[in-house]
Amino acid sequence: MAESKPANFNGAYYAGPQGVQAPPQHPSQAYQSPGRRHRSCGLCCLLGTLLKLIIAIVVILGIAALVIWLVLRPTLVKFYVEDASLTQFNLTNANTLHYDLKLNVSIRNPNKKIGIDYDELDAAAYYDGERFGWVQLPGFYQGHKNTTTLQPAFRGQALMVLGDFIAGDFNEQKDSGFFYVDVKIKPKMRFKIGHLKTTKYSPKFIHCV
Repeated sequence: MAESKPANFNGAYYAGPQGVQAPPQHPSQAYQSPGRRHRSCGLCCLLGTLLKLIIAIVVILGIAALVIWLVLRPTLVKFYVEDASLTQFNLTNANTLHYDLKLNVSIRNPNKKIGIDYDELDAAAYYDGERFGWVQLPGFYQGHKNTTTLQPAFRGQALMVLGDFIAGDFNEQKDSGFFYVDVKIKPKMRFKIGHLKTTKYSPKFIHCV
């Protein structure tokens, strides 16, 4: 009786009975949990939607700001000194400065569609960077393309400790009759556009020129 031989299937031997085929071999596949894949996809979709929303808000705000600027054309308010009178500016040996300074300060609002409410204005006078006088000016409303004149007056005495070099400059200016005095104004204002008013805005001290 003939002896059965092992069948050859692509180089592998299957030692089963004659005429029986070997079972097919399937490649192994990695298994991934459906729940984890859905959670990852949901987080990415949420972040993408949030990013698109932020970009849309920024674009809308930018367009709105551009439209407002084109309609209003805002221009800076200008402060400048028309004239000044310094009738007393004497420094005693005890470093006490006696002063009497009067100014006419013009404030120009060049805007056509923006009015300004000045709640209050603080004016300060300086010599060589040292403040020697301060006054508070009353508030007022300034209309479109309007110029308003204020008259701050500084009168009194203040302790001024000057170095030898600055004291020498002071004496030279006294002999010439011309002193370098700075005046700065700090306003607290609100802008009015039609019937709308902005919140209170207080810029840094404005140097009068």
